[in-house]
Amino acid sequence: MNKFIEIAGRIGSQRHLVAIRDGFVSVMPLIIVGSLAVLINNFPAINLGGLSLDFVGMMNNAFGEGNWQGLGGNIWTASFAILGLLVAFSIGYNLARSYGVDGLAAGILSVASYIMLVPVTEDWGLNFAWLGAQGLFVAIIVSIVVTELFRYLINTKLTIKMPDGVPGGVTRSFQALIPSMLILTLVAAVQLFMTLQIELSIFEVIFKVIQQPLQGFGDSLAAGLVIAFLNHILWFFGLHGTNIIGSVIEPIYLPLIEQNLAAFQAGASAYDVPFTVTKPFLDTFVFMGGSGTTFALLLAIFIVVRKQRNHPYHQVAKLSAPAGLFNINEPVIFGLPIVLNPVMLIPFILVPVTLTIVSYVALTTGMVPKTVAIVPWTTPPIISGYLVTGGSVRGVLLQLVNLTIATAMYIPFVMAGAKAMTAEINKNQSAAKEGEKIS
Repeated sequence: MNKFIEIAGRIGSQRHLVAIRDGFVSVMPLIIVGSLAVLINNFPAINLGGLSLDFVGMMNNAFGEGNWQGLGGNIWTASFAILGLLVAFSIGYNLARSYGVDGLAAGILSVASYIMLVPVTEDWGLNFAWLGAQGLFVAIIVSIVVTELFRYLINTKLTIKMPDGVPGGVTRSFQALIPSMLILTLVAAVQLFMTLQIELSIFEVIFKVIQQPLQGFGDSLAAGLVIAFLNHILWFFGLHGTNIIGSVIEPIYLPLIEQNLAAFQAGASAYDVPFTVTKPFLDTFVFMGGSGTTFALLLAIFIVVRKQRNHPYHQVAKLSAPAGLFNINEPVIFGLPIVLNPVMLIPFILVPVTLTIVSYVALTTGMVPKTVAIVPWTTPPIISGYLVTGGSVRGVLLQLVNLTIATAMYIPFVMAGAKAMTAEINKNQSAAKEGEKIS
């Protein structure tokens, strides 16, 4: 286990994986805005008893059939539609900064190389099919390779040196000139070879060989269970499981939710979109309150020790609840604690695994719509369930069912932990009183 922790720690701090993670985090605001724009453009009518609200119909009546949806469409074009392009810059920039070289130059060079490899249409326009989520793996590979070459060439002093007194921006531009020329020439040669000899773009090759098989596995229950287990076993040992595995799962799961979004935008029902296991699937139906579904743990604590307001469990839960409502759970993970706490090991891992199975069955059988939107990870439960399923009350009901299951699973372990802590407190108090008598 010590070896496992050591390996996991190295993976979590590995330079290229950190750059990938930070690259996706940097563009996440645009991804969320683009996702919400599509959701608003296709928001379903709400019918609750006598209450009926057709948002799309109201907007069509006010602005004309479909005219107003161009606003959301433009937002989508500037976010999801160019996701690969954005990630290429962001990863190159972050990786270069980690080496202490010019991040802006590396990011621009990564974008230029990426665009050079993108297939063009008959009228010499860039093919949007590969600028978005389908081009993510190429974006990751190109940005890492280009940045490593740029760093190597800069460090070999194969640069143009400017005299003292020249502005820093000018100096950096000339310093990057020769490395940029060599790298772009190399990328151009690769593109020429692919065009003349393979007669396929590098995007098509990587998509068929790497990306498509990984996405097929990513949409399986087995993949969801592996992610749920690894994330929580890492957290149990005090490692940030979400960050460690994030750089691996983001390139797989973002294209899946993007395809769900595209289908939803084209008029498909949220029940009929292609993929079940996505990042919003895990965030919304499994990680409620954060990793370990700790919102349910807080509920279990309030139920078990409701009459013992001075109990340490109740104090920690009371302080952790406001943050936990917004899926921030470090206070309870390190305050209870859950880290290295054998009493909490079983439920902390078993609850997310169980909820992954329950949620997968609910979505694949059509009881609940699939996920068609990305919401900020701090969105509270209930609200998130409604939004990610395209405005379905069934998403809310699944969250309530999952919270009930999770709370029931946590209660026996909270009872055991609280009882053990009470006994320890009483023992310490007795020992202290005995010491006072002797003195």
